[in-house]
Amino acid sequence: MRSLLVICSHATESEPERKSVPASKMPLPETVLHSYGYSVAKAYNEAQAKSYIRDSDATVLHLPISDIRSWGTALQKWKLIPLLWWCSDSTAALSVDACEDDMMIDGILTPSMKAQEVHWALHFGAKQCFEREQWQNERKQLLSRIEERKWIDMAKGILCEIKQITESEAYDLLRKQAMNERKRIVDVATSIVNVYQLLQEQKQKGAKKR
Repeated sequence: MRSLLVICSHATESEPERKSVPASKMPLPETVLHSYGYSVAKAYNEAQAKSYIRDSDATVLHLPISDIRSWGTALQKWKLIPLLWWCSDSTAALSVDACEDDMMIDGILTPSMKAQEVHWALHFGAKQCFEREQWQNERKQLLSRIEERKWIDMAKGILCEIKQITESEAYDLLRKQAMNERKRIVDVATSIVNVYQLLQEQKQKGAKKR
């Protein structure tokens, strides 16, 4: 992991009200990381970041915490990459009123870190990034299964009402129809629910006209 993308805003490079160290004397992330042998690209906007991220192994966010979520969302659309926050006097001061527990970051870097400390922070950040992605995929799969179960249960209820059968019989009917049509059960269930709701709407419109 030798190529890093530093995302920064002009606010982090100017002196915030609560900052105790003059901006000119504060070590910038690109300066520190370059001195440790990393190749560093710097971006101030999404267009710049998008052009650099392809060749980057990790992203260092030199930003207030309040800006991390929007940047993290944009970056993850382009490439799965570890996101590390550069916690300095400026970014910490700008983040006092925006502390959140569920920030999309995989680690923290500070100006006082030595080369080996940065190395291990990046190493564990990459591991955390992988675990975060794995958790997000598992969450998506779980939500997808819940959504599928909702459609299947609705379809079973409709079949039970129309055909006067039990839920078990309704499920068997769905399963057989899915096999015959070579579709997933949830797709058959969704079709049944949509057709049923459409018929109900037409029936209601017909009743109003009378």
